[in-house]
Amino acid sequence: MRTMIFMDSPIGKLQLAEEDGKLTHLLFAWHNTLADYGLEAEEKETPLLKKAKKQLNEYFAGKRKVFDLPLAPSGTAFQQKCWEGLRTIPYGETRTYRDIAAYAGNPKAVRAAGGANHNNPISIIVPCHRVVGSTGSLTGFGGGLEAKAFLLNLEQKGIGGDKVWQAK
Repeated sequence: MRTMIFMDSPIGKLQLAEEDGKLTHLLFAWHNTLADYGLEAEEKETPLLKKAKKQLNEYFAGKRKVFDLPLAPSGTAFQQKCWEGLRTIPYGETRTYRDIAAYAGNPKAVRAAGGANHNNPISIIVPCHRVVGSTGSLTGFGGGLEAKAFLLNLEQKGIGGDKVWQAK
């Protein structure tokens, strides 16, 4: 049985879902919800969803740099490898789509890596916002470029960095 909750965040309402004790989704509710994917879930705060909400609030408060949650994103083998690559990007750093494609074993599959990034079902925790274009520019993000810039700036502040990201 899949369960879910909504939570407010500095970038808008988020939807979190879990199944069998693992987080399956963290969606930007203003863009997509489970219902948009034809998925049903009971609205109920489980211990795992409560823990995920707590860790997200700590992240947004600048007090958490690493998430400690069991994850179960559903996707192809290539997508899974790309999402694994996303989880290796340190807090406050960025990588390119080419870097993610190379991590997944095919450096020429840049567009496919971009597609995997776009289909990441566990945003923020699986940090797709840390992927930028080959020139270092902000490109595509399911939550919108303003949300991506917000997350990257939050992390820059957390590491004492001076880079400022702007959505254009």
